[in-house]
Amino acid sequence: MSTEKVALVTGTSTGIGLATAIDLARNGYSVFAGMRNPGKSEALREAAEGLPVTVVQMDVTEDASVAGAIEAAGGPQAIDVLVNNAGMGGATPLEITPMAEHEAMFQTNYFGAIRCIQAVLPAMRERRSGCIVNITSMEGLVAMPNQVAYSASKWALECAGEALAHEVSRFGVRVVNVEPGVIMTKIFENSAPATRYDKTSPYVDLMRRNGKMFVAGFVSAVQPETVAETIREAIETDDYRLRWPVGEDAHGIRAGRGRMSDEQWVAMGGDLSDEEYNSLYEDNFGIRLK
Repeated sequence: MSTEKVALVTGTSTGIGLATAIDLARNGYSVFAGMRNPGKSEALREAAEGLPVTVVQMDVTEDASVAGAIEAAGGPQAIDVLVNNAGMGGATPLEITPMAEHEAMFQTNYFGAIRCIQAVLPAMRERRSGCIVNITSMEGLVAMPNQVAYSASKWALECAGEALAHEVSRFGVRVVNVEPGVIMTKIFENSAPATRYDKTSPYVDLMRRNGKMFVAGFVSAVQPETVAETIREAIETDDYRLRWPVGEDAHGIRAGRGRMSDEQWVAMGGDLSDEEYNSLYEDNFGIRLK
């Protein structure tokens, strides 16, 4: 692949974004690594030493910041690949999720990605080439209790990616949704302010069980580099696919939910003992909770 290929990756200070910037740079791309606060770029700069990676200031919630990052990358006409990775998370029942938090997740996870897409898409359409990668989540396919705001924002991006893929197929532009399960990144540390666990809450069982799902994911210890490799495959493969789940939990939960009726899924939120809930979870999704 020619080094003339240019990739713009958002949210690259840690985790999936950092790993993706490095992986693409090692495989023939000139990478522009967007991050809201370039002061946090030390880890990326160290990992990218000797590679064609340029850090650019990029807050996906601000028009001017997105436009500035794209111009720094050579303008919309220069960008061959856009990876929408910037995101924020949280784990709180809907009843007690502050509206400002709910809106903030949509501003970053959904509207931020849409803002970036609209900035680069006209040039991709005109030259009839390019790839847009949306990093969604397994929670963009399965509505996750205790994470309604996060899950809903990822559902919205899943929807936009699927519809956009249809819209631009005739123009030779590829759109893919990459759907990681639990990945060993700092998103959980970064999500701490929007994560609540209260033993006195009427939602305590739901909070605790949501936490157990992540603990089960930690056991698998899927690394961000695995997601980065999947992203590159999704960009380059001749065998186009819209959706790319990553991790055993992502595959298991997606497949299991597809076999269940909506009412069976809702009933798992009923007044079940831990033994009953854990048994249903393992039977349906192949994931053992402890």
